[in-house]
Parts: sequence; structure tokens; C-alpha cells
Amino acid sequence: MNFKIETQTLEDNLPVIRLGGEVDVYTAPQLKQAMIALLEKGVKRFIVDLTNVEYLDSTALGVLIGGLKRIREVGGNLLLICPSARIRRVFEITGLDKVFDMHNSEDEAKKAPEKE
Repeated sequence: MNFKIETQTLEDNLPVIRLGGEVDVYTAPQLKQAMIALLEKGVKRFIVDLTNVEYLDSTALGVLIGGLKRIREVGGNLLLICPSARIRRVFEITGLDKVFDMHNSEDEAKKAPEKE
């Protein structure tokens, strides 16, 4: 499956970066650029939707961690939507499921309380 990336803003002004296919060393830079674009606009909270991701490598994890660090430096948060057990397992193995605010659906992520 080809890599897909799309950024949209939900009705409550919450941006979502939707990913699909394989997020790896070749495609992760596009994710990084999308996150940087949001941060440069002053966004303090956004969602990365991994619902349609089939494969995630260490480069992609590094980009997500970098984005999380940058947004937390300005008092914000990055929420992940990750309903796939296979993709979620990558986060569990690396211990990143304890670092990221992970959710199973967009509704669940939107209702998540904002962290201080």
C-alpha cells in the first residue's frame, strides 16, 4: 500500500494528521514536515491518526517522539489514534505506549482531557 498523509482540522479546531500505508525511513520526513507546519502555526494540541497504517519503523517512531518533545516544550500534547493491535504492539514493545497519549478512535482522542 502506498503512503498517504492528509492534514485536516476538526470542527473544534483540533488538527488531525491522518496517515496510511507504510510510515518508514522514506515517508517519515513527510510526517515530520506536517508536524512542524502545525507547530509553526502555534498549534498546541493535535492528533496523529494511525488507523490506516500498516507498517511503522523506528524512523517513524523517532519522528513521532521528536514531534511529541517539541509540542510538550510549548505546553501542548500530541494524541495518537491507534486501534490496530499490530501497530500498538510496536509502541508497547518500546515502552512508548506509556509516553504517548494513545486512543482507539477519533472521538476518544477528542474527549481526552488536556494535559497541564
